[in-house]
Amino acid sequence: SAKTSPSVVFENIESCSPKCLRMLLENISGLAVDDDFTVEVIPEINVAVATFTKSMDTEEFVKKCSRNKRIKEFKITARLLELTQSIKAENVPDSISTDYLKVYFESAWNGGGQVSDIQLFPEKKSAIITFRDHKGNT
Repeated sequence: SAKTSPSVVFENIESCSPKCLRMLLENISGLAVDDDFTVEVIPEINVAVATFTKSMDTEEFVKKCSRNKRIKEFKITARLLELTQSIKAENVPDSISTDYLKVYFESAWNGGGQVSDIQLFPEKKSAIITFRDHKGNT
């Protein structure tokens, strides 16, 4: 069966502080932040991503979240983060070549996979690396 993503995306989090969100997720999951999952807040787009390091049914967790009274009050939505075939690399030096990035991301040491495409955005010091399948993007 397809592997379920260990990450859950929470949208519309602006009315709930990161600390409040972490406590809410601990209450709903019964797990401890830092020990069992991490929360990355992306304030620019009002999104947080919870990634579970402890194995858990994230689909069931998403259902629990959407039924949760506090989550509803904050108008927060929860959904599984799709396993993507692309990743964004940030802080990419200007001097770097797509060949170097390709070799780096295909390296077994980096948990890489076969790269099918690389787009460089020098003005943003970033690159989008697309893999042939989603095992390379961990």
